[in-house]
Amino acid sequence: MPLTMSREVFITCALTGAGATQDRSPHVPRSPKQIAEAAREAALAGAACVHVHVRDPETGAPSHDPALFRETVERIRDLEPDMVINLTAGFGGDLIFGPPSRPLPLSQESIILTAEQRVAHVADCLPEICTLDCGTMNFAENDYVMTNTPGMLRAMGRAMTDLGVKPEIEAFDTGHLWLARQLVDEGVLHGPALVQLCMGVPWGAPNDLTTFNAMVAGVPEGWTFSAFSLGRDQMPYVAAAVLAGGHARVGLEDNLMLSRGELATNAQLVERAVSVIESLGARVMTAQDMRHSLGLVKRAPV
Repeated sequence: MPLTMSREVFITCALTGAGATQDRSPHVPRSPKQIAEAAREAALAGAACVHVHVRDPETGAPSHDPALFRETVERIRDLEPDMVINLTAGFGGDLIFGPPSRPLPLSQESIILTAEQRVAHVADCLPEICTLDCGTMNFAENDYVMTNTPGMLRAMGRAMTDLGVKPEIEAFDTGHLWLARQLVDEGVLHGPALVQLCMGVPWGAPNDLTTFNAMVAGVPEGWTFSAFSLGRDQMPYVAAAVLAGGHARVGLEDNLMLSRGELATNAQLVERAVSVIESLGARVMTAQDMRHSLGLVKRAPV
């Protein structure tokens, strides 16, 4: 894909994530009501799309409870302004090994679900978009492996396609894009596909611009990509994504700070991203613009 600057850009706000950040900032939303309110504020600030994880309302710990997803999505759908809903489907392939001297048995904190279980909340909520983490990788912690085998991805991808929900292919390294192209070639996913380039996540693609350019080059012509990086590199990658022809993601899932010593809200991060995008001469897209561009259909479950 050639590096041609985007003139129209949609912003995705990743509202809360699945990391243990709930006690590092009071602005990380926990309950469905708080997550929905954060979504509304992000949309008012300029986000076309909100990326949704859920948490235990009492402890703030990451949760996979379908009832929490359903309540959160229903609350978001009841709010104005309009926004595209993107649900995570990244959980359920979590392998946590024992120490190197005794890797087995696996830790009881490991969560291994079937493909049907991993997309059950997607089938229940019918968002416009859900994520598909297109590969397996060592993920930050010493003994944690995020597992997404080709067979699992084919099963999950077919289920998403059958539901009419567009997968957002989360690519953490160049090989993930290779597998994504194969899934489209096989007809598991429909093209042109939507890709999120995830930069700087240990131990995936490092967030230097040489690697980023290689990731962009791996996105086939005609596909749509967005990109993000973590922490203080979040805003520079808003600019990098736009200059490379893509779209932008910000939010508290990836970065808690507005500046050194100043905790951010989701809305403030979106406002900063809008400023960066507009300073480059691009226009920030609305939710309806994004749906039209990607062929999305806003639905509500029966």
